[in-house]
Amino acid sequence: MLELNQVYNMDCLEGLKLLDSDSIHCCITSPPYWALRNYGVSGQIGQENTPAEYVERLCAVFFELYRILRPDGVFWLNISDTYCGTGNKEDYFDPKNPKGSLANEFAGQKKAKNNRIPGIKPKDLCGIPWQIAFALRDMGWYLRQEIIWEKPNCMPESVTDRCVKSHESVFLFAKNQRYYFDYKAIQEPVAQSTIERAKRGVSENNKYVDGAPGQTAQSINKPCSALSLKIPQKRNRRSVWSIPNQPLKESHYASFPRALVEPCILAGCPTGGTVLDPFMGSGTTAMTAKLLERHYIGFELNPEYIKICEKRIKEGK
Repeated sequence: MLELNQVYNMDCLEGLKLLDSDSIHCCITSPPYWALRNYGVSGQIGQENTPAEYVERLCAVFFELYRILRPDGVFWLNISDTYCGTGNKEDYFDPKNPKGSLANEFAGQKKAKNNRIPGIKPKDLCGIPWQIAFALRDMGWYLRQEIIWEKPNCMPESVTDRCVKSHESVFLFAKNQRYYFDYKAIQEPVAQSTIERAKRGVSENNKYVDGAPGQTAQSINKPCSALSLKIPQKRNRRSVWSIPNQPLKESHYASFPRALVEPCILAGCPTGGTVLDPFMGSGTTAMTAKLLERHYIGFELNPEYIKICEKRIKEGK
């Protein structure tokens, strides 16, 4: 039995097999993206020859996750897409960071494989996030939602035949139809336009009074005077989250922003519950869980990242 509040330097699939069934409240993770970077660690996920092989390996991990998640548990998965390459460049080092972001040898990532993929044309978007989502749904997971993580400070791209990509997907999965989700913990302020509309009151001639066919009219659209209407101050959080990237100078190209992890924990795990990250990376999930008074447990193959995790958990930043 593994202890809580630890990040273990081991393969995540082997680590998950050591955890008890129905023991984890919430899983939040961002596995290495396919063909993006080689982190130089044996057994790493993300360097498979095809997207299909990549999806298959991730599904093996998430199959084991299904066993250890509590019946009311939830699973947040951040994943990004990539394009099919021409196959002309083979593997290559990032010329701007040949040894990683701080010249740490362990962070000396190679970049994209630039593979030709059977059945996908060069320059095609691979559709990897939705391949994974549908595979997990077929496995038995409830695919509840796609959150759009919009990045206002996205990386520039030297493309002129499409728009610059500025978002990633965060999928919400559940093990059962009924699950823990504290929507009040992540509510956001009501739009100012809604408040102004409420202040004016609602006429009986308002076309929205009766609601759309088959729907119940919203309380804010029911006839009333401005004085009698209780103006809401918060609303259920919307599905597009605008959160800037926050590069971590210590090493990791793809560090989770704390602002992305925090609402997932607040909504998906009760105080005192346990949060799992099988691809812990630089430790944002563990650090944030501790700050929010949750337990954490995770796995990371790279021993250098374990050191970064421990430092960030201790310092809380």
